[in-house]
Amino acid sequence: MPDRTYARATFQADAPSLGRGLAELAEQAAAGTPESCGATATAVVTEERSGGVEADRTTAATHPDLSALVSVQLRAGEGPILAALNTGRPAGADDLLHDDRWPRYRARALDAGIRSSAALPFACDGLTVTVSVYGLRPGPLRKAAQGATGPLGDLATESMARDRLYRAALVQVDQLDTALRSRPVVDQACGIVMYVLGCDADQAFDLLRRLSQRTNRKLGELAERVVRTRGRGLERDLIAFGRSAAPGPDRPASGPDLDLPG
Repeated sequence: MPDRTYARATFQADAPSLGRGLAELAEQAAAGTPESCGATATAVVTEERSGGVEADRTTAATHPDLSALVSVQLRAGEGPILAALNTGRPAGADDLLHDDRWPRYRARALDAGIRSSAALPFACDGLTVTVSVYGLRPGPLRKAAQGATGPLGDLATESMARDRLYRAALVQVDQLDTALRSRPVVDQACGIVMYVLGCDADQAFDLLRRLSQRTNRKLGELAERVVRTRGRGLERDLIAFGRSAAPGPDRPASGPDLDLPG
């Protein structure tokens, strides 16, 4: 295990902004804890998605050997990082040679020459960050890490949480802008469907929406195709889809697959 002068951080590429923030936090935690040989930082974002609740994790480390220590904890579901996440309090070991609470983490850490470690948790606006420092010698790291990393971790987590919310807001604004830009085309397509089927505006929009889902095409893209062809060549298909998609007392909404012209 190299000494703490190794300063190049490694981080996951799937969350570049969050990864950079974690890499900087890990470097600063290691620099602020002279007793340590390096540090890691892990961010957990818990979100509700279809099918349940999922947690996205991003990690950074001041050395690849330490990154492997984070991975073994997340895979095994044990270790100071998981203990800190579960309790919301600092967790660690003064001497892993005599601490057998986390056998798989302990084995990997000792193999890398790590004898002590401490993990500190921080939380803000749905983002939970843990900062861990590691030592090549036995001894308490928790108090030293708290003094150097506590205020830094709070500020960094708050900053990363704000950045995450800001980027999410930008995505929503972009989606709204796209929806507003496509609305006139959708209205035109609805007018064509109304003319072909003799239906009202709500029925025309509902048909386009369901047709978009069935063909796995964006509503705006589908509307553009309908407008571009002015409905020519679609009359028979639209009528057939409109009739079969209308749910009856004993029939669920369904319809034939349509081959829209390009």
